[in-house]
Amino acid sequence: MDSSAASTHAYDGVRTSGAPRALATEAVHAGRDDLARQGLHAPPIDLSTTYPSHDSRAEAARIDAFAATGAEPDGPPVYGRLGNPTVARFETALARLEGAESAVAFASGMAALSAVLLARASTGLRHVVAVRPLYGCSDHLLTAGLLGSEVTWTDPAGIADALRPETGLVMVETPANPTLAEVDLRAVAHACGSVPLLADNTFATPVLQRPVEQGARLVLHSATKYLGGHGDVLGGVVACDEEFAGVLRRIRFATGGVLHPLAGYLLLRGLSTLPVRVRAASATAAELARRLAADPRVARVRYPRIGGAMIAFEVHGDPHEVIAGVRLITPAVSLGSVDTLIQHPASISHRIVDTGDRRGAGVSDRLLRLSVGLEDVEDLWDDLRGALGAGAAASPAGAAASLGSAGAAGSAGTAGTAAWAGPAGSAGRAGSEETIPSPERGTAAV
Repeated sequence: MDSSAASTHAYDGVRTSGAPRALATEAVHAGRDDLARQGLHAPPIDLSTTYPSHDSRAEAARIDAFAATGAEPDGPPVYGRLGNPTVARFETALARLEGAESAVAFASGMAALSAVLLARASTGLRHVVAVRPLYGCSDHLLTAGLLGSEVTWTDPAGIADALRPETGLVMVETPANPTLAEVDLRAVAHACGSVPLLADNTFATPVLQRPVEQGARLVLHSATKYLGGHGDVLGGVVACDEEFAGVLRRIRFATGGVLHPLAGYLLLRGLSTLPVRVRAASATAAELARRLAADPRVARVRYPRIGGAMIAFEVHGDPHEVIAGVRLITPAVSLGSVDTLIQHPASISHRIVDTGDRRGAGVSDRLLRLSVGLEDVEDLWDDLRGALGAGAAASPAGAAASLGSAGAAGSAGTAGTAAWAGPAGSAGRAGSEETIPSPERGTAAV
Protein backbone atom coordinates (compact mmCIF):
# COMPACT_ATOMS: atom_id res chain seq x y z
CA MET A 1 0.00 0.00 0.00
CA ASP A 2 1.21 3.51 -0.80
CA SER A 3 1.84 5.04 2.63
CA SER A 4 1.40 8.55 1.22
CA ALA A 5 -2.07 7.86 -0.15
CA ALA A 6 -3.79 8.69 3.12
CA SER A 7 -2.35 12.19 3.34
CA THR A 8 -0.81 15.00 1.30
CA HIS A 9 1.47 16.00 4.19
CA ALA A 10 4.52 13.84 4.82
CA TYR A 11 4.21 14.25 8.58
CA ASP A 12 0.43 14.11 9.06
CA GLY A 13 -0.32 11.76 11.93
CA VAL A 14 3.35 11.28 12.73
CA ARG A 15 3.38 14.37 14.97
CA THR A 16 0.04 13.64 16.66
CA SER A 17 0.15 14.60 20.33
CA GLY A 18 -3.17 13.53 21.84
CA ALA A 19 -3.89 12.92 25.51
CA PRO A 20 -1.07 12.15 27.95
CA ARG A 21 -0.08 8.50 28.13
CA ALA A 22 2.19 6.50 30.41
CA LEU A 23 5.87 6.39 29.48
CA ALA A 24 5.76 2.70 28.61
CA THR A 25 2.82 3.34 26.27
CA GLU A 26 4.48 6.34 24.63
CA ALA A 27 7.63 4.29 24.08
CA VAL A 28 5.65 1.78 22.04
CA HIS A 29 3.18 4.06 20.23
CA ALA A 30 4.63 7.58 19.87
CA GLY A 31 5.63 8.29 16.29
CA ARG A 32 3.44 5.43 15.10
CA ASP A 33 -0.06 6.76 15.76
CA ASP A 34 -0.88 7.03 12.06
CA LEU A 35 0.15 3.52 11.02
CA ALA A 36 -3.16 1.72 11.51
CA ARG A 37 -4.98 4.34 9.40
CA GLN A 38 -2.55 3.57 6.59
CA GLY A 39 -2.98 -0.18 6.93
CA LEU A 40 0.54 -0.56 8.29
CA HIS A 41 1.95 -2.21 11.39
CA ALA A 42 5.70 -1.58 11.13
CA PRO A 43 6.89 1.98 10.38
CA PRO A 44 7.98 2.38 6.75
CA ILE A 45 11.56 3.27 5.92
CA ASP A 46 11.74 6.13 3.43
CA LEU A 47 15.21 6.09 1.84
CA SER A 48 14.54 8.82 -0.71
CA THR A 49 17.03 11.66 -0.89
CA THR A 50 14.80 13.82 -3.09
CA TYR A 51 11.10 14.07 -3.89
CA PRO A 52 9.39 14.91 -7.21
CA SER A 53 7.37 18.10 -7.64
CA HIS A 54 6.00 19.67 -10.84
CA ASP A 55 5.19 22.94 -9.07
CA SER A 56 8.50 24.77 -8.74
CA ARG A 57 6.79 27.98 -7.59
CA ALA A 58 5.28 26.14 -4.63
CA GLU A 59 8.63 24.55 -3.91
CA ALA A 60 10.26 27.97 -3.79
CA ALA A 61 7.63 29.21 -1.35
CA ARG A 62 8.09 26.22 0.93
CA ILE A 63 11.87 26.59 0.92
CA ASP A 64 11.51 30.30 1.73
CA ALA A 65 9.24 29.43 4.65
CA PHE A 66 11.76 26.91 5.96
CA ALA A 67 14.58 29.43 5.66
CA ALA A 68 12.56 31.94 7.68
CA THR A 69 11.42 29.74 10.57
CA GLY A 70 12.93 26.27 10.31
CA ALA A 71 9.44 24.77 10.50
CA GLU A 72 8.97 21.54 8.59
CA PRO A 73 7.66 22.29 5.09
CA ASP A 74 3.96 21.79 4.42
CA GLY A 75 3.09 19.14 1.88
CA PRO A 76 5.34 16.25 0.79
CA PRO A 77 9.05 16.19 1.62
CA VAL A 78 11.41 18.30 -0.46
CA TYR A 79 14.94 17.01 0.07
CA GLY A 80 16.63 14.71 2.56
CA ARG A 81 18.54 17.46 4.35
CA LEU A 82 15.32 19.35 5.09
CA GLY A 83 13.70 16.36 6.72
CA ASN A 84 12.74 12.72 6.32
CA PRO A 85 9.45 11.03 7.33
CA THR A 86 11.16 8.07 8.99
CA VAL A 87 13.46 10.30 11.03
CA ALA A 88 10.45 12.47 11.91
CA ARG A 89 8.82 9.47 13.59
CA PHE A 90 11.83 9.04 15.86
CA GLU A 91 11.90 12.77 16.63
CA THR A 92 8.24 12.74 17.56
CA ALA A 93 8.63 9.74 19.83
CA LEU A 94 11.67 11.14 21.62
CA ALA A 95 9.99 14.51 22.14
CA ARG A 96 6.99 12.77 23.68
CA LEU A 97 9.17 10.69 25.98
CA GLU A 98 11.11 13.77 27.14
CA GLY A 99 7.98 15.90 27.54
CA ALA A 100 9.25 18.45 25.01
CA GLU A 101 7.48 20.21 22.15
CA SER A 102 9.92 19.03 19.51
CA ALA A 103 13.11 17.11 18.85
CA VAL A 104 15.72 17.39 16.12
CA ALA A 105 17.86 14.39 15.21
CA PHE A 106 21.43 14.42 13.96
CA ALA A 107 24.07 12.02 12.68
CA SER A 108 25.68 11.73 16.12
CA GLY A 109 25.54 13.17 19.60
CA MET A 110 28.52 15.40 18.82
CA ALA A 111 26.78 16.71 15.70
CA ALA A 112 23.78 17.55 17.89
CA LEU A 113 25.90 19.42 20.44
CA SER A 114 27.75 21.23 17.65
CA ALA A 115 24.44 22.43 16.24
CA VAL A 116 23.40 23.81 19.63
CA LEU A 117 26.69 25.71 19.98
CA LEU A 118 26.37 27.08 16.45
CA ALA A 119 22.79 28.13 17.17
CA ARG A 120 23.87 30.19 20.15
CA ALA A 121 26.96 31.59 18.41
CA SER A 122 24.81 32.74 15.50
CA THR A 123 23.14 35.18 17.89
CA GLY A 124 26.48 36.48 19.16
CA LEU A 125 26.26 34.48 22.40
CA ARG A 126 29.46 32.45 22.25
CA HIS A 127 30.16 32.09 25.96
CA VAL A 128 29.29 28.77 27.60
CA VAL A 129 29.23 27.94 31.30
CA ALA A 130 29.75 24.24 31.93
CA VAL A 131 30.13 21.83 34.82
CA ARG A 132 32.67 19.00 34.72
CA PRO A 133 32.75 16.17 34.16
CA LEU A 134 31.18 15.93 30.74
CA TYR A 135 31.73 13.33 28.06
CA GLY A 136 35.36 13.69 26.95
CA CYS A 137 34.65 14.91 23.43
CA SER A 138 32.04 17.40 24.69
CA ASP A 139 34.70 18.73 27.06
CA HIS A 140 37.20 18.98 24.22
CA LEU A 141 34.77 20.70 21.86
CA LEU A 142 34.17 23.40 24.47
CA THR A 143 37.72 23.74 25.76
CA ALA A 144 39.37 23.89 22.34
CA GLY A 145 36.89 26.46 21.06
CA LEU A 146 36.60 24.56 17.79
CA LEU A 147 33.30 26.29 16.97
CA GLY A 148 34.36 29.71 18.24
CA SER A 149 32.90 29.24 21.71
CA GLU A 150 34.53 30.27 24.98
CA VAL A 151 33.91 28.17 28.08
CA THR A 152 33.99 28.89 31.79
CA TRP A 153 34.20 25.74 33.89
CA THR A 154 32.60 25.89 37.31
CA ASP A 155 30.79 23.80 39.88
CA PRO A 156 26.99 23.95 40.17
CA ALA A 157 27.13 26.51 42.97
CA GLY A 158 29.20 28.85 40.83
CA ILE A 159 26.96 28.97 37.77
CA ALA A 160 25.17 32.22 38.57
CA ASP A 161 28.45 34.06 39.21
CA ALA A 162 29.95 32.71 35.97
CA LEU A 163 27.19 34.13 33.74
CA ARG A 164 28.07 37.08 31.51
CA PRO A 165 26.02 39.24 29.11
CA GLU A 166 27.35 37.16 26.21
CA THR A 167 26.62 33.79 27.85
CA GLY A 168 24.48 31.76 25.48
CA LEU A 169 24.35 28.37 27.17
CA VAL A 170 24.84 26.49 30.41
CA MET A 171 25.70 22.80 30.01
CA VAL A 172 25.57 19.98 32.54
CA GLU A 173 25.51 16.20 32.34
CA THR A 174 23.72 14.29 35.07
CA PRO A 175 24.53 11.59 35.91
CA ALA A 176 27.89 12.63 34.51
CA ASN A 177 30.17 10.65 32.27
CA PRO A 178 32.07 8.79 33.68
CA THR A 179 31.91 9.53 37.42
CA LEU A 180 28.09 9.47 37.67
CA ALA A 181 28.14 12.74 39.62
CA GLU A 182 24.66 14.25 39.81
CA VAL A 183 23.45 17.84 39.94
CA ASP A 184 20.17 19.34 41.08
CA LEU A 185 18.65 20.34 37.75
CA ARG A 186 15.98 22.56 39.30
CA ALA A 187 18.59 24.51 41.24
CA VAL A 188 20.82 24.80 38.19
CA ALA A 189 17.94 25.95 35.99
CA HIS A 190 17.10 28.62 38.57
CA ALA A 191 20.74 29.78 38.60
CA CYS A 192 20.71 30.06 34.80
CA GLY A 193 18.04 32.75 34.80
CA SER A 194 17.18 33.46 31.15
CA VAL A 195 20.20 31.58 29.78
CA PRO A 196 19.17 28.24 28.23
CA LEU A 197 20.18 25.15 30.19
CA LEU A 198 21.30 22.13 28.18
CA ALA A 199 21.18 18.85 30.12
CA ASP A 200 22.88 15.81 28.65
CA ASN A 201 20.43 13.03 29.56
CA THR A 202 22.26 10.20 27.82
CA PHE A 203 22.95 8.17 30.97
CA ALA A 204 19.57 8.64 32.66
CA THR A 205 17.25 8.57 29.64
CA PRO A 206 13.66 9.82 30.04
CA VAL A 207 12.92 6.60 31.90
CA LEU A 208 14.77 7.93 34.96
CA GLN A 209 14.49 11.71 34.58
CA ARG A 210 12.96 14.34 32.27
CA PRO A 211 15.10 17.49 32.46
CA VAL A 212 12.47 19.67 30.72
CA GLU A 213 10.20 19.18 33.72
CA GLN A 214 13.01 20.50 35.94
CA GLY A 215 13.68 23.64 33.93
CA ALA A 216 16.08 22.62 31.19
CA ARG A 217 15.31 24.15 27.80
CA LEU A 218 17.45 21.67 25.85
CA VAL A 219 17.93 17.94 26.40
CA LEU A 220 20.81 16.25 24.60
CA HIS A 221 21.20 12.55 23.87
CA SER A 222 23.85 10.50 22.26
CA ALA A 223 21.16 8.31 20.73
CA THR A 224 23.88 5.78 19.95
CA LYS A 225 23.65 4.67 23.56
CA TYR A 226 20.42 3.73 25.37
CA LEU A 227 17.96 5.09 22.82
CA GLY A 228 19.28 2.72 20.15
CA GLY A 229 20.23 0.18 22.75
CA HIS A 230 21.87 -2.47 20.58
CA GLY A 231 25.25 -1.03 19.61
CA ASP A 232 24.37 -0.90 15.92
CA VAL A 233 23.39 2.71 15.18
CA LEU A 234 24.99 6.16 15.50
CA GLY A 235 22.79 9.16 16.19
CA GLY A 236 22.16 12.23 18.31
CA VAL A 237 19.08 14.24 19.20
CA VAL A 238 18.08 17.42 20.98
CA ALA A 239 14.65 17.69 22.60
CA CYS A 240 13.51 21.29 23.00
CA ASP A 241 10.78 23.85 22.32
CA GLU A 242 9.65 24.37 18.73
CA GLU A 243 11.30 27.78 18.44
CA PHE A 244 14.74 26.37 19.18
CA ALA A 245 14.00 23.31 17.04
CA GLY A 246 13.48 25.59 14.04
CA VAL A 247 16.94 27.04 14.50
CA LEU A 248 18.47 23.59 14.82
CA ARG A 249 16.76 22.35 11.66
CA ARG A 250 18.20 25.25 9.67
CA ILE A 251 21.67 24.54 11.03
CA ARG A 252 21.27 20.85 10.23
CA PHE A 253 20.25 21.73 6.68
CA ALA A 254 23.24 24.04 6.24
CA THR A 255 25.87 21.85 7.87
CA GLY A 256 24.61 18.46 6.71
CA GLY A 257 24.68 16.52 9.98
CA VAL A 258 21.52 14.61 9.11
CA LEU A 259 20.46 11.28 10.57
CA HIS A 260 20.18 8.51 7.99
CA PRO A 261 16.61 7.16 7.60
CA LEU A 262 17.69 3.62 8.46
CA ALA A 263 19.26 4.96 11.65
CA GLY A 264 16.00 6.79 12.37
CA TYR A 265 14.10 3.52 11.98
CA LEU A 266 16.49 1.64 14.30
CA LEU A 267 16.29 4.38 16.92
CA LEU A 268 12.50 4.40 16.80
CA ARG A 269 12.52 0.64 17.25
CA GLY A 270 14.97 1.02 20.13
CA LEU A 271 12.66 3.44 21.93
CA SER A 272 9.89 0.85 22.04
CA THR A 273 11.88 -1.31 24.47
CA LEU A 274 13.72 1.52 26.26
CA PRO A 275 11.76 1.40 29.56
CA VAL A 276 12.02 -2.38 29.79
CA ARG A 277 15.74 -2.38 28.99
CA VAL A 278 16.65 0.45 31.34
CA ARG A 279 14.72 -0.97 34.28
CA ALA A 280 16.05 -4.49 33.84
CA ALA A 281 19.66 -3.37 33.42
CA SER A 282 19.31 -0.96 36.35
CA ALA A 283 18.22 -3.75 38.68
CA THR A 284 21.27 -5.79 37.73
CA ALA A 285 23.55 -2.75 38.02
CA ALA A 286 22.33 -1.99 41.54
CA GLU A 287 23.12 -5.53 42.63
CA LEU A 288 26.56 -5.49 40.98
CA ALA A 289 27.32 -2.16 42.64
CA ARG A 290 26.45 -3.65 46.01
CA ARG A 291 28.73 -6.63 45.41
CA LEU A 292 31.58 -4.46 44.13
CA ALA A 293 31.31 -2.31 47.26
CA ALA A 294 31.82 -5.41 49.40
CA ASP A 295 34.84 -6.64 47.42
CA PRO A 296 38.21 -5.94 49.06
CA ARG A 297 39.84 -5.39 45.66
CA VAL A 298 37.59 -2.39 44.97
CA ALA A 299 38.50 1.00 46.42
CA ARG A 300 35.36 2.98 45.62
CA VAL A 301 32.01 2.42 43.93
CA ARG A 302 29.78 5.14 42.50
CA TYR A 303 26.15 4.52 41.64
CA PRO A 304 23.56 7.28 41.04
CA ARG A 305 20.76 8.24 43.40
CA ILE A 306 18.29 7.97 40.54
CA GLY A 307 19.52 4.48 39.67
CA GLY A 308 20.47 3.44 36.18
CA ALA A 309 22.59 0.85 34.43
CA MET A 310 25.96 2.59 34.81
CA ILE A 311 28.54 1.90 37.52
CA ALA A 312 31.84 3.69 38.10
CA PHE A 313 34.37 2.03 40.37
CA GLU A 314 38.02 2.36 41.31
CA VAL A 315 40.26 -0.61 42.01
CA HIS A 316 43.23 -1.04 44.31
CA GLY A 317 45.09 -2.92 41.61
CA ASP A 318 45.82 -2.27 37.94
CA PRO A 319 42.65 -1.28 36.04
CA HIS A 320 44.25 -2.26 32.73
CA GLU A 321 44.53 -5.84 33.95
CA VAL A 322 40.84 -5.81 34.85
CA ILE A 323 40.02 -4.74 31.29
CA ALA A 324 42.27 -7.47 29.93
CA GLY A 325 40.74 -10.05 32.27
CA VAL A 326 37.06 -9.93 31.28
CA ARG A 327 35.71 -12.73 29.13
CA LEU A 328 31.92 -12.32 29.02
CA ILE A 329 31.87 -8.55 29.43
CA THR A 330 32.92 -6.66 26.32
CA PRO A 331 36.00 -4.42 26.80
CA ALA A 332 34.90 -1.53 24.61
CA VAL A 333 34.03 2.14 24.63
CA SER A 334 30.39 3.28 24.38
CA LEU A 335 27.51 2.22 26.60
CA GLY A 336 23.79 1.52 26.77
CA SER A 337 23.83 -1.69 24.76
CA VAL A 338 22.04 -4.93 25.61
CA ASP A 339 25.45 -6.43 26.37
CA THR A 340 27.67 -5.27 29.22
CA LEU A 341 30.64 -3.06 28.35
CA ILE A 342 33.63 -1.97 30.42
CA GLN A 343 36.23 0.68 29.66
CA HIS A 344 39.01 2.73 31.27
CA PRO A 345 37.98 6.39 30.81
CA ALA A 346 41.46 7.85 31.35
CA SER A 347 42.67 5.77 28.40
CA ILE A 348 39.73 6.15 26.02
CA SER A 349 36.58 8.24 26.47
CA HIS A 350 38.31 11.02 28.45
CA ARG A 351 41.84 10.67 27.08
CA ILE A 352 41.48 13.91 25.17
CA VAL A 353 40.80 15.91 28.35
CA ASP A 354 43.85 17.51 29.98
CA THR A 355 45.22 15.23 32.68
CA GLY A 356 44.87 17.80 35.44
CA ASP A 357 41.33 18.73 34.39
CA ARG A 358 40.39 15.09 34.12
CA ARG A 359 41.65 14.18 37.58
CA GLY A 360 40.20 17.36 39.06
CA ALA A 361 36.78 16.23 37.81
CA GLY A 362 37.14 12.91 39.62
CA VAL A 363 38.25 10.82 36.64
CA SER A 364 41.11 9.02 38.35
CA ASP A 365 43.60 6.70 36.67
CA ARG A 366 42.10 3.79 38.59
CA LEU A 367 38.50 4.48 37.55
CA LEU A 368 36.61 1.95 35.44
CA ARG A 369 33.20 2.53 33.85
CA LEU A 370 30.77 -0.36 33.56
CA SER A 371 27.70 -0.22 31.34
CA VAL A 372 25.48 -3.05 32.54
CA GLY A 373 23.45 -4.95 29.96
CA LEU A 374 20.77 -7.61 30.09
CA GLU A 375 22.85 -10.66 30.99
CA ASP A 376 22.19 -12.65 34.15
CA VAL A 377 23.69 -10.99 37.22
CA GLU A 378 25.47 -14.18 38.34
CA ASP A 379 27.24 -14.60 35.01
CA LEU A 380 28.36 -10.96 35.07
CA TRP A 381 29.56 -11.23 38.65
CA ASP A 382 31.55 -14.38 37.90
CA ASP A 383 33.30 -12.52 35.06
CA LEU A 384 33.97 -9.44 37.18
CA ARG A 385 35.35 -11.50 40.07
CA GLY A 386 37.82 -13.20 37.77
CA ALA A 387 38.88 -9.93 36.16
CA LEU A 388 39.30 -8.24 39.55
CA GLY A 389 41.56 -11.09 40.58
CA ALA A 390 43.77 -10.38 37.59
CA GLY A 391 43.88 -6.70 38.42
CA ALA A 392 44.72 -7.28 42.06
CA ALA A 393 47.48 -9.83 41.43
CA ALA A 394 50.26 -7.25 41.76
CA SER A 395 48.59 -5.11 44.43
CA PRO A 396 48.02 -5.57 48.17
CA ALA A 397 44.43 -6.34 49.06
CA GLY A 398 42.37 -3.55 50.57
CA ALA A 399 39.41 -3.75 52.88
CA ALA A 400 35.83 -4.16 51.79
CA ALA A 401 34.05 -1.00 50.71
CA SER A 402 31.38 0.41 52.98
CA LEU A 403 27.90 1.56 52.09
CA GLY A 404 27.38 5.28 52.53
CA SER A 405 26.25 8.46 50.86
CA ALA A 406 27.85 10.14 47.88
CA GLY A 407 28.61 13.21 49.89
CA ALA A 408 30.71 11.17 52.27
CA ALA A 409 32.39 9.16 49.58
CA GLY A 410 35.17 11.61 49.00
CA SER A 411 36.01 11.81 52.68
CA ALA A 412 37.60 9.24 54.90
CA GLY A 413 35.57 6.66 56.74
CA THR A 414 37.12 3.83 58.69
CA ALA A 415 40.86 3.69 58.07
CA GLY A 416 41.69 1.35 55.22
CA THR A 417 38.06 1.17 54.09
CA ALA A 418 37.09 2.10 50.57
CA ALA A 419 34.05 4.30 50.02
CA TRP A 420 30.73 3.45 48.44
CA ALA A 421 29.38 6.45 46.57
CA GLY A 422 26.00 4.81 46.16
CA PRO A 423 24.30 7.99 45.15
CA ALA A 424 27.02 9.52 42.98
CA GLY A 425 27.95 13.04 43.90
CA SER A 426 31.21 14.90 44.14
CA ALA A 427 33.10 11.88 45.38
CA GLY A 428 36.74 11.70 44.49
CA ARG A 429 37.05 15.15 42.99
CA ALA A 430 39.99 16.08 45.15
CA GLY A 431 43.11 14.51 46.56
CA SER A 432 46.17 12.86 45.12
CA GLU A 433 46.26 9.49 43.45
CA GLU A 434 48.80 6.97 42.34
CA THR A 435 49.37 7.10 38.61
CA ILE A 436 48.67 3.89 36.73
CA PRO A 437 50.81 3.22 33.65
CA SER A 438 48.70 3.76 30.55
CA PRO A 439 49.21 4.36 26.83
CA GLU A 440 50.80 7.65 25.92
CA ARG A 441 48.26 10.45 25.69
CA GLY A 442 46.95 10.88 22.18
CA THR A 443 44.96 13.59 20.45
CA ALA A 444 41.60 11.93 20.07
CA ALA A 445 38.97 10.31 22.23
CA VAL A 446 36.15 7.97 21.36
